[in-house]
Amino acid sequence: MSALSGIISNLRARLDTRAALTTLVLLHSAVACLSLIRVATFQSYIHFSGDRVWIAVAIASAFSIVSLLFAAARFSFGYFVGFYFYTMILGFLWIDVFSEYGYPQLLAGLSAGLSLILVLLPMLFVRAPFRQLVALSNARFEHLLTLILAISIGTIAVASTYNFRLVAIANIYDYRGEIAFPGPVRYLIGWVSSTLLPFAFACYWLFGHRWRAVLVVILLLFFYPITLTKFTFFTPAWLFALAVLSRFAPARTSVIFSIFIPMLIGLIANVATGASLNGIVGRYFDLVNIRMIATTSSALDIYNDFFASHPLTHFCQISLLKTVMPCAYQDQLSVVMQETYGFGMLNASLFATEGVASVGLYLAPLTALAAGFILALGNRASAGLPQRFVLISSGTLPHVLLNTPLSVAMVTHGAVLLFLLWYVTPRGIFDADRKP
Repeated sequence: MSALSGIISNLRARLDTRAALTTLVLLHSAVACLSLIRVATFQSYIHFSGDRVWIAVAIASAFSIVSLLFAAARFSFGYFVGFYFYTMILGFLWIDVFSEYGYPQLLAGLSAGLSLILVLLPMLFVRAPFRQLVALSNARFEHLLTLILAISIGTIAVASTYNFRLVAIANIYDYRGEIAFPGPVRYLIGWVSSTLLPFAFACYWLFGHRWRAVLVVILLLFFYPITLTKFTFFTPAWLFALAVLSRFAPARTSVIFSIFIPMLIGLIANVATGASLNGIVGRYFDLVNIRMIATTSSALDIYNDFFASHPLTHFCQISLLKTVMPCAYQDQLSVVMQETYGFGMLNASLFATEGVASVGLYLAPLTALAAGFILALGNRASAGLPQRFVLISSGTLPHVLLNTPLSVAMVTHGAVLLFLLWYVTPRGIFDADRKP
């Protein structure tokens, strides 16, 4: 065991050097662009042309300089989310070159690139810890975890009375439109599945309480037949993958690997087999390379096109604000996009919603900067906690933030709640001699 531990420690040290991280982030940027070339052969709304590829390569190469920030910055919650944001904006800049929509593409590209830089600055470099005025004792923290399990079980029991169907993942859209939860139940589902149970899983896994961690995974599995979403279907496997990956790689490398390795596997397998989107390889490519990565970038392309010729929202898409201010859109923006383009319920990140849709291209970088400071609160709340714990406990939020507005991620999916949990977590509880 000591020899194995030594090998793992040596591997972790090598992977955490600036040279290794620089190589990884640049390789990741190249693979992301190659993946989009392949995606364009399957998705009608993502285009590629050999005539303009040199422009796309030049823009992507220049923008990849931004990725070097991830070789220099220390790990934090903002680092985790920021690298996923970088991947999304890089993808949009590539798609923007070949887009057949009529919006001002140069301005949109400049706005998106500047937005990414401004959101990263606080997310990567604001890390000063909050003064911990409230910190639970180890015993009370253990009671808190038990309370989380109780709330989760109660939420599952109540939500199951509204919907519980064992449906193949390919058929979820046949039934999902029929699902309707009361507001409190809907919020509880988001908080429990996105925040509370991932937090409990990270605690129990790092405490070495494997059976309790398994219980958390089982509870997470119940949310799939309740919500019929791919997010809840894959969350248990995703958290387990992060736990295993972070055992062998340091936190920063784990962040990069968590998106780079799945994308690379999908690209190589699809090219090697020449597969369509049918079969195991095709479905994997569709899930990872298209839906998890390319679609989030493409959403910016579509939102730019729509709001180039339609009124801005001025943040009225936020439910609370819609009740007190006039709004040009009565439906959610995802519904508006579905009715306009027919690509499905197209949710999008803060860059598209709080940015392009709310204030337009010129002011979008300022909203990104404000969002960066809001997300940097997670850095401050988690300061002093083990990096691996922060990584695993926040494992679902990068995906949430890629696909939903910031307001939805913070409230509906409970990011604010996770920040609060980090804040009250006793800093010494993960020491070997102080575990509950």
